Amino acid sequence: MDIYLISFVVVGIAALAMAWLPTWFKEVPISYAMLFVVLGFLLYKVPIGLPEPDPLRKNEFALRLSELCVIITLMGTGIKINRRFSLFSWQVPLRLVSWTMLLCIGALAWMAWWWLGFPVASAVLLAAALAPTDPVLASDVQVGPPSEEVEDATRFALTAEAGLNDGMAFPFTWLAIALATHGLAPEDWLVHWLSYDLLYRIVVGVGAGYLLGKVLEYLLFKLPKRGKFPETQDGFVAVSSTLLVYGLTEMVHGYGFIAVFVTGLTLKHYEEDHSYHREMHDFTDQIERLLVVIVLILLGGSISRGLLDALTLEGAMVGIGFLLVVRPLAGYIGLLGVPVKTREKWAISFFGIRGIGSVFYLAFALGEADFANPEEIWAVAGFTILLSVFLHGVLATPIMQYLDRVRQPGDFIDPAKAALEMSDDNKGEPGEKPQA
Repeated sequence: MDIYLISFVVVGIAALAMAWLPTWFKEVPISYAMLFVVLGFLLYKVPIGLPEPDPLRKNEFALRLSELCVIITLMGTGIKINRRFSLFSWQVPLRLVSWTMLLCIGALAWMAWWWLGFPVASAVLLAAALAPTDPVLASDVQVGPPSEEVEDATRFALTAEAGLNDGMAFPFTWLAIALATHGLAPEDWLVHWLSYDLLYRIVVGVGAGYLLGKVLEYLLFKLPKRGKFPETQDGFVAVSSTLLVYGLTEMVHGYGFIAVFVTGLTLKHYEEDHSYHREMHDFTDQIERLLVVIVLILLGGSISRGLLDALTLEGAMVGIGFLLVVRPLAGYIGLLGVPVKTREKWAISFFGIRGIGSVFYLAFALGEADFANPEEIWAVAGFTILLSVFLHGVLATPIMQYLDRVRQPGDFIDPAKAALEMSDDNKGEPGEKPQA
């Protein structure tokens, strides 16, 4: 049979199922990600000639597919966040992408160096790739479509973190590349890394995202009101804007991940109740689902074809320790002093979901420099992603349902009054009356 047509049939059936699966699984402790990884694993056990899924041998394909999936998701993530940006109301995600992420990178790099015997460059790469919370696979613990609901602390924090830290982890991927290329002598790379990879690229990413968001805002919302420019309500504008913003930002060497997310936020905060935001979000969500189906099937297929063959017991323990100990503790430490209920802090800290962004970072870095132990790096990362898919997939629904059940109606956060409705551990959650 023609491999091309077989691939069409497999992806078509899987994508068609995505029209119903999120609804079916909404109330049960199963995620569609779990289902498609298992499906991919089983399909690649059958000799029907499906395309090679191994990211080690198909690095460029893994890179571009994961990149496209992440940037489209980031645009949708930005569009669906209701809360306007301020240092106070965004303090939880800002802490997660700074203190928490740094603690995660430091702890995981040390574990990979000390316990697995990785060279420093490989240890830093593994840590940088696994540090970000994935915007693609974390939808079960994120806010809903634009303006559909107000935002509780947990969903807002995890949504904003996922939007921000895929870009914020990029400097540490470049740090790993610098270490692999120049060695441990800081005089060869430190100044360039601090000034260019850390400062310049982040500033340009934020600036380009905001400026291009304002240009798009003018074209989509303001000009049509003057009657001299046709109005559009086509959702595909979100995807075309994603490609435009990402491409232009990367051309001037800024972080396109950050730019796309900031553009989504900028568009959302012009007339926040505008129906067009929902159209744009829904279209990105539909494209994202199609891409996610392909990526998850290929992830399952790569595991079936030996992605985890290089995994050792020590490597598995590092992945388990990272998900169950390092991320929750780092998250909670990063949130010390933040006026959010303790149970919300632990939920935010626990749901640091690994996923497609990690695949991108590994594929990118391994294409830029020669790292020692690439098979073992992929094996540990693949195992950690697989464990996250099943662990968080099983626990997301019951934990979020529990938080919703014990949360009082006044605990939901009105974005316009977020600063006033947040309370400390003793007073309870935002808007909750003190307990006697």
